[in-house]
Amino acid sequence: MLTQTTSRVLEPSDLDAALAVLDREPVANAFVASRVQVAGLDPWRLGGEMWGWYEDGMLTSLCYAGANLVPICATPRAVRAFADRARRTGRRCSSIVGPAEATAQLWRLLEPQWGPAREVRAHQPLMVTDRMPADIAPDPHVRRVRKDEMETIMPACVAMFTEEVGVSPMSGDGGLLYQARVAELVGSGRSFARVDDRGRVVFKAEIGAATPQACQIQGVWVAPEYRGKGLAAPGMAAVLRYALEDVAPVVSLYVNDFNTAARRTYLKVGFQEVGAFMSVLF
Repeated sequence: MLTQTTSRVLEPSDLDAALAVLDREPVANAFVASRVQVAGLDPWRLGGEMWGWYEDGMLTSLCYAGANLVPICATPRAVRAFADRARRTGRRCSSIVGPAEATAQLWRLLEPQWGPAREVRAHQPLMVTDRMPADIAPDPHVRRVRKDEMETIMPACVAMFTEEVGVSPMSGDGGLLYQARVAELVGSGRSFARVDDRGRVVFKAEIGAATPQACQIQGVWVAPEYRGKGLAAPGMAAVLRYALEDVAPVVSLYVNDFNTAARRTYLKVGFQEVGAFMSVLF
């Protein structure tokens, strides 16, 4: 029994305790919780380690350390412990992302060794809704992407990622990991698009994380030549309907604060700000 404050790498036997921490904030933790519910805490299946912080023998905070470094329900003392561990292991992640306060503290502690970052997005509003909008009709042309449509959806996914993150997901490993992730979302019925008469994607979005309590929409994109033509709000309403009917009772997303057009669209569809995320990109 752990009686002092301490941090350690969690093991598969710690799963119930870790899920109890994740359940404390089901919306903010949807991304990590969805992975843990499928993969457990085995690092190979999870795609990274889960670090735990204990106070008086109780697991109180977590930090996912994989392609992203994600503090979860992390108190200031927990963040200091996670930063110490991250410094010792060295940077293996492509980003630090999570609730803004804990992420900002984590970055302050890591920046002297890990900096400079390629970009810091200090305030990304976290938005949620649990109902359909009263005055925006869902776009009837937005539908699930079929498994045989990978060649149709991939160019739009690559364009969205490159525009959003600033680097192409096809660099490094030739895009193998990214293609596998897109295929996973398509295969699980969580990729949605509107395709025009010429077979080109003009709107798309994915439900990137899903738990029984909450899901998270990501990768919202409108083809440049269709922007400003009113596709985004009906498209989002269509994806929201799929999410509420088939996935979870609460739907969330987070958005860059400088993306005023997207924020306006999400507010129009009924999303409300409930907090903020922060992302540090390397």
